[in-house]
Amino acid sequence: MPFAWPPAREAARNRLAAFLPNSGSHYARTRNHDLGPNDRSNVSLLSPYVRHRVVSEAEIVSAVLERFAPSTAEKFIQEVVWRTYWKGWLEHRPSVWMRYLTDVTRLRDGLGGAAVRRLTDAEAGNTGIACFDAWARELTETGYMHNHARMWFASIWIYTLGLPWQLGADFFQRHLLDGDPASNTLSWRWVCGLQTQGKTYLARPDNIDTYTSGRFEPTPRLAASAPPLEDAESAPRVPLAAIPSVPPEGDVTLLVTEDDLTPDQWLSRGTTVRRVVVADTADAYPGTSERVVTFKRALLHDASQRLAALYGVPAPIVGVPALPVALPSGTRLVVADLPVGPARGTLLAILADTERRGDRVYRVRRAWDQQFWPYATAGFFKVKDKIPAGLRALGLGAG
Repeated sequence: MPFAWPPAREAARNRLAAFLPNSGSHYARTRNHDLGPNDRSNVSLLSPYVRHRVVSEAEIVSAVLERFAPSTAEKFIQEVVWRTYWKGWLEHRPSVWMRYLTDVTRLRDGLGGAAVRRLTDAEAGNTGIACFDAWARELTETGYMHNHARMWFASIWIYTLGLPWQLGADFFQRHLLDGDPASNTLSWRWVCGLQTQGKTYLARPDNIDTYTSGRFEPTPRLAASAPPLEDAESAPRVPLAAIPSVPPEGDVTLLVTEDDLTPDQWLSRGTTVRRVVVADTADAYPGTSERVVTFKRALLHDASQRLAALYGVPAPIVGVPALPVALPSGTRLVVADLPVGPARGTLLAILADTERRGDRVYRVRRAWDQQFWPYATAGFFKVKDKIPAGLRALGLGAG
């Protein structure tokens, strides 16, 4: 099997079902422990699927609440909503993503000899810091890293190795199967004190020893402090675009993107899908690893087959250069809302051209995002306070 994550919706649903017994108090007690690549029993391992909405946040939370009371599953549900919060925050400040992309190019072009060697060693897992090197190799060999290890890794990258956070975020984005532009970029900003001004994260040897069950030798080389980085440029907040959560009724062409591979979950009964086109933007992010590109394309293939069978129409997978031709004129085009990220940057221009030739384009925002994104304007706790009422509004029965 080429992946630890078989690239199919059936596999995602099986993963969810297997995790459900541990999604309550067991998860809350053990989630911060990195037990090693051979034992991930304390975490869900759903993130590569959620990233592409092979399974959706609402679907996951619904399944969890069928098994546990909201109070018992509170910590896991909050972690699901954290991903939503990050995405909503970036929707309010898309300039952060654009500046990050510019910074990555600028920094790579401007690195000197010693910094280039440190960067090469860090990405290869050749720094001499045992835990860091193990995590770097795990990332490049499997496409995954435990969430707590990601925080330690980012802290060591920035404060011990003295490398730019943007290049660390880029390393993750290129290699993570669950590489999410919002969660990844903003988490790195959080570690270095840019996301929550002045609040940083310091990787400490005793903490690493405790939460990895002593798997690594003591690491006295780690930085002893984590001073916050400064950013002279502010990130202006913009209003959320007004996008409906209900698609139009009648005949439509459905455009499927890597950001939402289960559009059948939000298409209404009155919508008749006459055509399906699956957009291949798997390599839209520069330098994406072959493992990630292959995983994404296999997920696209799985979605294509499933939707073709569901709607009784062909569902070709089309690369970006051929998309304008593949989208027929004289049609109403429906597509899931495009969150900030590589696919959005690639597809928005094509959708604009489609509208200029006189066709209607309907972007549809899932009710889940519609419910929580408006509150993602500052810190997470504003969103956290809205979780019980938000889940009730979505019909998920939270108390």
